[in-house]
Amino acid sequence: MDTATPIADARTAPQSEDLVAVLTAAVDAARAAVVEFSGETVGEYLGVTYEDTSAATHRFLADVPGYGGWQWAVVVAAHPGSDHATISEVVLVPGPTALLAPQWVPWDQRIKPGDLGPGDLLAPPADDPRLVPGYTLSGDPAVDDVATEVGFGRRRVLSEWGRADAAQRWHDGDHGPESAMARATRRACRDCGYLLPLAGSLGTMFGVCANEFAADGQVVDFTYGCGAHSDTPAPAGAGSPLYEPYDDGVLDVADNPQREELVAELDEAAAVSEIVEDADGAASISAPETPAGEDSPPESLEQPSPPVSAEEGSAPTEG
Repeated sequence: MDTATPIADARTAPQSEDLVAVLTAAVDAARAAVVEFSGETVGEYLGVTYEDTSAATHRFLADVPGYGGWQWAVVVAAHPGSDHATISEVVLVPGPTALLAPQWVPWDQRIKPGDLGPGDLLAPPADDPRLVPGYTLSGDPAVDDVATEVGFGRRRVLSEWGRADAAQRWHDGDHGPESAMARATRRACRDCGYLLPLAGSLGTMFGVCANEFAADGQVVDFTYGCGAHSDTPAPAGAGSPLYEPYDDGVLDVADNPQREELVAELDEAAAVSEIVEDADGAASISAPETPAGEDSPPESLEQPSPPVSAEEGSAPTEG
């Protein structure tokens, strides 16, 4: 059941009370029109506003996937004296909390520096204020004098405004005095040997850097600077330390006086090591085993003769 209170705009509300009642009472007809147009996607009733003396717009919260915060707007109309309103239009419109796509920007306004690639064509705008006809004096003597001398100039030349605009852009850019590189050094490009000044009036403020290790080929402000200035001194202690030359050929080679004693000690240690190894080898040879049940080793086949006592003398012999 609709409980929202209709919202009336006093400035555009119909003057006839009967017509106001007819337009306001068309809530059900407006809801039915949305259902017929988009199915069951009608949400809460939000109110009514009056477009003019014979038309009003009923709004409903839209229940459409992907359209959170959007509203159904149904425009109804009635002629003075009518007893009912007719449906004029059913549209889906964004509400205050609707998620909208970013505002569309024409392609020629979306181009940024660096977008132009090989083979791309980019025509200047028809009313580009940076360009003026070649027969118009630009205010730059380097351009105007050449055009006068030759008798004709380029079809278009840079206008005074275009020149000032470029100068301001270069001054405020990455090679201007406020860049991080420039603030990190006290030297300026105006007195650098690698600077090639521009011709004409721009040559009083800008030049092209010719140092391949710095802003090579870039237009730099005279007050720009970097660490590769032509007058940058070499840091202290740079290069290889200075020492006397080292030549093996002039050295005297002498024997170590302790060499012979060391060799003798090594030889003695080697001999002792061999003796120890021989002793260990002899000890590893085991004695013959005693037969089982015998308490003493077997008698030798040859018994030694008892010694002859000196007192016994020799056996008597026959004379």
